[in-house]
Amino acid sequence: MSLDPGNRLIAAIDTPSRAEAEALIARLGGVPGWIKLGLELFCAEGPAIVGELVARGHRVMLDLKLHDIPETVARATARIAALGAGLVTVHAGGGRAMLEAAVRAAGAARVLAVTVLTSLDDADLAQIGAHGPVGELVVTRARLAIAAGCAGVVASPREIAAVRAVAPSGFLIVTPGVRPAGADPGDQKRVMTPREARAAGADLVVVGRPLRDAADPAAAARAIVAELS
Repeated sequence: MSLDPGNRLIAAIDTPSRAEAEALIARLGGVPGWIKLGLELFCAEGPAIVGELVARGHRVMLDLKLHDIPETVARATARIAALGAGLVTVHAGGGRAMLEAAVRAAGAARVLAVTVLTSLDDADLAQIGAHGPVGELVVTRARLAIAAGCAGVVASPREIAAVRAVAPSGFLIVTPGVRPAGADPGDQKRVMTPREARAAGADLVVVGRPLRDAADPAAAARAIVAELS
């Protein structure tokens, strides 16, 4: 069954504590269709916060980027799925057996394979001994995710079109590195505006700092949703 993407906006709740997370979620006013919880908040507050937000009706992407031997990733994925997260991330660099183990353990959750972090460029890949250029590696890992049965990938805006060209119908492309026009890219090296990302074929876009740091996060979210529509 295909995923209903809602309004296509995933708000990254990148805060160090539950109190700050709850404050940001409240300020977003229910505008984003999804919220993303990452390593910082998960390490600070533990799994319970995921289940509690799901119980309150939030659609959650749990972005832990699991990367370990297949058995360990399978067990961790099963625990994540039991919390009710709709989307979970694993690293495509873990290999096909690891991806397949995650998919088998995920139950109703959908597994997204992280291709290449948006903070990396060709020079960074060369430093870590990975075969670039970035765009080619992203497509290679997207093909691996497809073969392993993943529901989709996480890829930067710059690789959306290339992934869409090789992906089957219904395969999700979730895109971080999205910044409204004029926004500071921060440590993201491969970015687009929400409108550009959607036009290229992104199903869902992840936005963090431009929402978190906005004077009115709900208004900022509405503006992004308008671009995505």
